[in-house]
Amino acid sequence: MVILGIDPGSRKTGYGLISKQGNRLVHIDNGAIFTQSAKDFPQRLEKIFTGLSAIIAEYQPEVVAVENVFLAKNAMSALKLGQARGAAIVAAVNVGLPVHEYTAMQVKQAVVGTGRAEKTQVQQMIKALLNLPEVAQEDASDALAVAICHAHSAGISTLLKSIR
Repeated sequence: MVILGIDPGSRKTGYGLISKQGNRLVHIDNGAIFTQSAKDFPQRLEKIFTGLSAIIAEYQPEVVAVENVFLAKNAMSALKLGQARGAAIVAAVNVGLPVHEYTAMQVKQAVVGTGRAEKTQVQQMIKALLNLPEVAQEDASDALAVAICHAHSAGISTLLKSIR
């Protein structure tokens, strides 16, 4: 199963692709889509949408996992972040991909074992879990963490369905 994890942001949207092969997680790619704050906001949303659409077309993930952010510094930041999340989600559903959302606490719990982990702890664990040569850029690392969270959660979800 190829999973695309997304850490949405109006200035930087991180993405991370992993493959779940049995119990193994294999790193495929990661990076970030950068938008220019000088551009009109709709143009920034379009860049997020087209950037993620191109990544989806290239890597053909089977599922998308997005961080569900509920904290923001102010109302305007929250609105912009929500719109960036919307652009990311539409890029996935536009091609028929299922989208799963996870809170930051769920992601940290799945990756580090505690929902109150620091960002540096998450980054170091991502490096170790995926056997990366170096710590990934912050937004890309967060996106990889969301993908790993889904990989772990998907296994539990499948198990629960088989029990019921």
